[in-house]
This record gives sequence, structure tokens and C-alpha cells, in this order.
Amino acid sequence: MSRILGTQFFDARREPDMSTAVPTEKKPSRNEELKTAIPTLAGNIAATLADTSAACFSTDDEQFLKFHGIYQQDDRDLRKSGKLYIWMIRGRIPGGVLSAKQWIAMDDLATHRANNTLRVTTRQSIQFHGVVKDRLGPLMKEINQAMVDTLAACGDVNRNVMASPAPAITTARQQVYEDSKLVSESLLPTTKAYHAIWIDGVQLSLDSEENKSFVDPLYGKTYLPRKFKVAFVIPPVNDVDLFTNCLGFMAIVEDGQLIGYNFTAGGGMGRSHGNTITYPRLADVIGFIPREKLVEVAKAVLTVHRDFGDRTNRKHARLKYVLQEKGVEWFRAEIEQRIGSKLAPAKPVRFISMSDTYGWQKGLDGRWFLTLFVESGRIKDTGTRQQKAALRRIAEQFGSVEFRLSANQNVLIANVTDADKEAITGVLHTHGVKTEKQASLLHGAAMSCPSMPTCGLGLAESERFLPTLLDRIEAICADVGLAEQEIIIRMTGCPNGCARPYMAEIGFVGKGPGRYQVWLGGNQNGTRLNKVWKETLKETETEVELRPLLVRYKAERLAEERFGDWVARVYWAEQPIEAVVG
Repeated sequence: MSRILGTQFFDARREPDMSTAVPTEKKPSRNEELKTAIPTLAGNIAATLADTSAACFSTDDEQFLKFHGIYQQDDRDLRKSGKLYIWMIRGRIPGGVLSAKQWIAMDDLATHRANNTLRVTTRQSIQFHGVVKDRLGPLMKEINQAMVDTLAACGDVNRNVMASPAPAITTARQQVYEDSKLVSESLLPTTKAYHAIWIDGVQLSLDSEENKSFVDPLYGKTYLPRKFKVAFVIPPVNDVDLFTNCLGFMAIVEDGQLIGYNFTAGGGMGRSHGNTITYPRLADVIGFIPREKLVEVAKAVLTVHRDFGDRTNRKHARLKYVLQEKGVEWFRAEIEQRIGSKLAPAKPVRFISMSDTYGWQKGLDGRWFLTLFVESGRIKDTGTRQQKAALRRIAEQFGSVEFRLSANQNVLIANVTDADKEAITGVLHTHGVKTEKQASLLHGAAMSCPSMPTCGLGLAESERFLPTLLDRIEAICADVGLAEQEIIIRMTGCPNGCARPYMAEIGFVGKGPGRYQVWLGGNQNGTRLNKVWKETLKETETEVELRPLLVRYKAERLAEERFGDWVARVYWAEQPIEAVVG
């Protein structure tokens, strides 16, 4: 098995200091105390929702809201005049697939309940931003009426399950999508608080013995120590960044038939500046399982996290730390014990790309699909480009199409007939939306998190700043003879890594206003972490610092060698890594 996985770098030169990895403090974190006290996850949410005099939810209820797919935020642009509380709501959309009818419902909610934009997430979901308190309840009820929900889209549970969106690779894609939905449903928490609060508008009693003694049959009374992420991928395209997930499934297709999955465990991006026991980590390949073992293995991996994850330090609570500290062999043995059988060796798999392919393509089912570029995942209308209105019109006129969200923050219009292809192109062009040459190479390969002004964790700008920064880097590339070279650039406003910057060829991670930590050396396949290049870079210094590096890359690269591979080979003095797993 190729050992390209399970390696992490929080510093340009050093490996994590594992002697300090296990906290000496044994007191459970505040979140653990909250879950123990109110295992239904109800909090006082419904009562506060009904209280028109309450401007926001309590600090404790902020944590319970996350399990319902909601984040309490405030508009940080307006803090000088006092906090204006707003809420972000994230959907649970397994595999990122929405029907035309559901897309219309999402568009209505964005228009009438949120800030008139739809935000495609890096986990194939939709986020609504800028929701004020009196619209929160109606939005939540209406999203459920559209046969979409937000349960477990956040919180210490399994999050939205991802799956490769493009239907051009294999006819088994539909089976993989169905499996992603199966795992999503199998790992849902069972509390009745979600339905009570958002559908019935009822505050569950916190004093009743039934509610105080509630124990989720899978998660237990205190759920997971931290979030848990699952993804499905269809090689050779790694379009969900599989190795960044707690649990990953690589589809093994032989003669057009899905025979099972290689599965991985222990990936995760989140870290904290200056905290050496936190680091990004790529998952390890654990073994191969037949398709019928899928749910059993998913529950086994989740419960290992439940039983062995750190409940005293939330920054050290992800499954990746269990894998790193206990080892892959221990983990494999633990899974085999829980499923009652031995795991087969993983099968050979090769990945070639983690990017989306823009434009019209024909699927193996004979239907067309169109991948549309969405800048930083923000679907909106501007003076010259009405992308939101165009997608709404397509959903209304072509009811048989599907809308598929990509892990690269883009939208696919799928299930398009020959007869409808030209008409859909016409609708898009009428609204100023291109179907060919949609974005430059750097813009088309980039991702960012929202950060300012809505995310409370943001240390620096991300979504609002990245397009301008990309323009500046493109100008440098043009000057040094790299105008036709794609470079994967990702930016986040903080080190939690929501846009997976530690996989990028160039990753910008916010440290403070106008200041970023810069990471270099990820690869095109999503199988290698990058490393710290600059601990702090002022955004005004970008051209001065990047230009010499790009000049050197242009002079020293091998034929067709990408920037990230050159960095790993020359700058980090490493050998190129074969993108084979299994």
C-alpha cells in the first residue's frame, strides 16, 4: 500500500509534538456538559424563538442550534454601532442533489427569508445567510416542506454526506449516490426536538424524565466528541477531496458494476494557529469492503470516534487524532472487532484530478450535464450576470433537470435531453451566464470560505477578497510567462480550513486583518498536504513575495510539471509522490 496518506504538517520543518498530544486536563468540555444535561438537543430554542423581545439565543443554545443546522452570527461590518444578530442555515443534502422543484424552493427561501443569495458549500450543501430572527422559524419550516432538512448539518454528529456529482465516469454513479443517501440516513440522530421546534413550534420540557433520560441509539447520550464527515468518490476523479474526511469510500467498479469500496479514515483539515497539537491530516486507507457492509462499517467507524475521541479538548477531538495516536493497525483491528469479520486488502486505485470540468458534457446515460462556475460558491445576480435568476428560470421551464452541487462550490445542471440542451444554453446566455470559457484558470480552480462579515471565527477576509487577489496573481503569472498554467489556490479566513486550503498548491489562511499564513505544495489529485511557506504575509506584500517564486518555477519546472509538484520536488526537496492509493 502506498504510504502517501496520514502525514501532517503544521510547520514548515517540524512534525507534531506527540508528547503533548494527550491533554492532562480530564474535565469534560462545556459542550459535553451541555449534551449530558439536555440530550434531546432542544435547549430553550423554541421558547426563545417565540419571544419577540429576545434579540438572540443564549450562549448554550448557540451550541444546540448547530445540531439543527444553524449558526448564530452577527454582521461584523456593523459592530461599531452594536451587534446586529443574523443566522446562517445549512441544508442536509446528501450527494448535493436537488430536484427542479426543490431548487425553486431554495431560491424562494433565499429571496424572501435570507439575503437573496444561495451559498454553495464545500460539502455540497446550500447555506442561507443574513437571516433575521423573525424569519428563522418560517425558513426552517419551509425548507422541510420542500423535502429538504437541516438536521445534523452542523454539530457533534455526522455532517452532510458527499458524493461525486458528475455522471460521466461510470453508470454506477447512481448506485454510489444512493449509497451516500443510505449512509446519511443511517447516521442521523433520532431526537424528536428538531421536529418539535421547527415543524410543530413546541418547546420540549427540559424537566421531564423522558427527555432527561433520552439516549440516542447510535450516538449515545453525549453524541460525538466533535464533528464527523463522510464522502464517496468515484476514481479516477477525486472531486470531493476524499482524504480530508473522517470516513471516505472509494467506489470500486469492475465491468460497470459497483462491487464495493476501499474505505479511508482519519482525515481532517481543522487546526489552530500556534497550537502544536492541532494539524491537518490526510486519511489512511484501511481496507476493502463489499457493498453490503457499507452501513455496518460506517457505524463502526463513527462509534470508534464516539468511544475514543477526546471529550476534554475540542481542538483535539476529531477522529484524525485517534488514528494518529493509536495507529492504523489498532484502528483496523477495532473495526474488524465491531463488524465481526476481517477486512480485505484495499484494491489498487489511481486519482488524476480533484477539479470540476466546466461546460457541457454527455453522460454515459446519453443525457447532457452542464457544470457552471460559481465564484466562491455565491449564487447571486449582478448588473451584468444574473446567475441566480437564470438557474431559477431553468428550474421553472425544465422540470426534469437535476441541480447537483459540487464540492468545488459549483453547480451542475444534469439530466438534460438533447432537445433541451440548446434552450438551456439560451436561457443562461440571455442572463449573461457563459457556458464556455466561464472563468480564467486561476479563478476556475479556486475556493474560499465566507469569512467576513458573517462568520464569527474569521480573522481575515476570504470570499470578498479572493477574486481581487486572484486577479493580482494572474497579472504576475502573465508577466513571467505562466498565463496558461492552472494553479489551485484556496483561501480561508481562519485556520479551521473550511475551503480545504491545506490541499491547495497555494493556500492562504487568515491570521488577522490583511495578514495570511501561506502554504505551498498540494497536488492536483488531492493526495498530498502542503506545508507552511510564510508564517505571516501581508496582503500588500503578495506581489513582492510571490513573483520570485513563480519566476523560479517557470525556469526550473519539468515538462508539464504543476506548481505544487515543483514545490514538493525542489522547494521542499521531496521526490514526486505517486498518486496511487490502495
